[in-house]
Amino acid sequence: MCGIAGFLRTAAEFDPRRVLQRMTDSLRHRGPDDEGTHIDGAAALGVRRLAVIDIANGHQPIANHDGTIHGVLNGEIYNFLELRRRLQRRGHVFRTRSDTEVIVHGYEEWGEDCVRDLDGMFALAIWDSVRRRLLLARDRMGEKPLYYHAGPDAFVFGSEVRALLHHPAVSRALDLSALSRYFLFECVPAPHSIFADIKKLAPGHTLVVSPGAKPVMDRYWAMEFARDDSPDEDEWCHRLRTTLERSVKNRLVSDVPVGVLVSGGVDSGAVTALAARSSARPLLTFSVGFEEPSYDERPFARRVSEHCGAEHEAILFTPRDARALLERVGALLDEPLVDASFLPRYVLAQAARQWVTVVLSGDGGDELFCGYPTFLADRPARWCRQLMPTPIHSVVNAAVQRLPSSARYGSADALLKQFFRALPYGPEVRTQLLLGGLTPAEQTQLFSPGVRAVLGSFDPYEELTRAIDESSFQEVTERLIYHHSKYYLGDQTLVATDRATMAAGLEVRAPLLDHALVELTGRIPNHYKVRGRVTKVLFKRAVADLLPAHIVARRKQGLGVPVAAWLRGPLRGVLEERLAPARVARRGLFEPATVSRLLDEHVAGHRNHRKILWALLMFDAWCDHYLVDPRWT
Repeated sequence: MCGIAGFLRTAAEFDPRRVLQRMTDSLRHRGPDDEGTHIDGAAALGVRRLAVIDIANGHQPIANHDGTIHGVLNGEIYNFLELRRRLQRRGHVFRTRSDTEVIVHGYEEWGEDCVRDLDGMFALAIWDSVRRRLLLARDRMGEKPLYYHAGPDAFVFGSEVRALLHHPAVSRALDLSALSRYFLFECVPAPHSIFADIKKLAPGHTLVVSPGAKPVMDRYWAMEFARDDSPDEDEWCHRLRTTLERSVKNRLVSDVPVGVLVSGGVDSGAVTALAARSSARPLLTFSVGFEEPSYDERPFARRVSEHCGAEHEAILFTPRDARALLERVGALLDEPLVDASFLPRYVLAQAARQWVTVVLSGDGGDELFCGYPTFLADRPARWCRQLMPTPIHSVVNAAVQRLPSSARYGSADALLKQFFRALPYGPEVRTQLLLGGLTPAEQTQLFSPGVRAVLGSFDPYEELTRAIDESSFQEVTERLIYHHSKYYLGDQTLVATDRATMAAGLEVRAPLLDHALVELTGRIPNHYKVRGRVTKVLFKRAVADLLPAHIVARRKQGLGVPVAAWLRGPLRGVLEERLAPARVARRGLFEPATVSRLLDEHVAGHRNHRKILWALLMFDAWCDHYLVDPRWT
């Protein structure tokens, strides 16, 4: 795992080595073990390396045999040994055992098509000095990040925003449409970033750039659904189990110790059980929890670990830990993100890094196999839309919103309030509001008059609706899987995981995101994913023999954080300080009166505004590190 950065320049008004050094230095946390650079005229490649494969000889950038092609990689290629053998049969000679060298030789043999054969999580850059061409590529599901700036004076790229901001051609101009998207999606979805001059390379895409030429983007992979009714349920179980076993085994390949992040749910539990069976070393597992019982999954995680014969470390995350991190969280995130689980993820990663360098996770199972309550909410939402006239909905919604707020995780009142709040909207927007985010009216009230004037008629929902409409998926379940995978998993969960773990120098591998497994799930009929009120039907059956029955039967919980109670109690002082009217007014982005009303209602216990208040808190913390100047026009 590494951090990569570089650029192509058309102007020579700065020292390229000094700029490249600053860019890679900003990524030291992603790669504490080694660093390397390559400069060839207008092209510059840099890397910070976390040594996992071929520790002694895997120095980057890596070149082909005659030094005409250089490459850098952030991530891991799990089938690199197979590709290496294929290339050796075609006459390629290797100097190292690293996967990065395999990519370089693969490019030499197959050109840009080399990425189609890569099985892994990756963001990579290859400089071809003969063709004067730079190739960027990102993995299929978006496990590894890659940002870029395509300007008239330079093309700049890097693993995180912070690296690009060290290049003189990249400005810190805030993109107000991206800010609007942040409050809709609780993140800034690809291909956008919070800065106007910076974009994200979308998952499953390549980008080819030559000095002075317009970048050429190509999609080499996309999620597809091609339902296959020929196998019966037993056969699908066998295929799923076999594919998952192979994926876990591939992700255990490492020259450093490997552990598992376990939550106590069926996804990470299945990964733990299969890893324990395949690992050549005693398996270590790690979990994080809270003092509040309804949020605390540590007892379940320990039960899974004991059942699998693993050694377990459980971490307690407290309000004191959260308060200590709030001054640093903006810098750690790199880009605004609402997901409150980032904080305990980071503390968990720090603890795990004391024992291992690589961990496996259960990310992806709920998105691919319909594990979230939002999958179950879609059908009743459609019924209510048909049967409940707007006036009646307004009355019912007003009554529901006045229900007392429970402090328990996943309480009925919280689910009902979210459901009826989202009900008036079309299916795509409704699903997003069930996942989180503000309605158009709420955004209008939140933003300052100046921001509203700049945004004008901008509709942050239009791109979401168009993306799902253009996906050509016909069945509702397929559209929901795509929505959750693209906007929730790819732009939120994987981002939180990557930033939290890489800030601690820890590599995370997600066996459930193996592209062969993802493609397999696209062929499985939907009634094997959701059946009535039962979610993840086939997956649970395929792994049932690996885990205790009560773990398989548990309802979905997730890494929830008791933010609502903390903002009324131990974090109240920080909240009131950061969202004080004078401070909000100085930023010029939000309406101070609206923010004060939200804060007062929440602290008094009249309403639960934890999501919007946490979003404002994270944005303010991010501004301290990236947007110090309050001017944005």
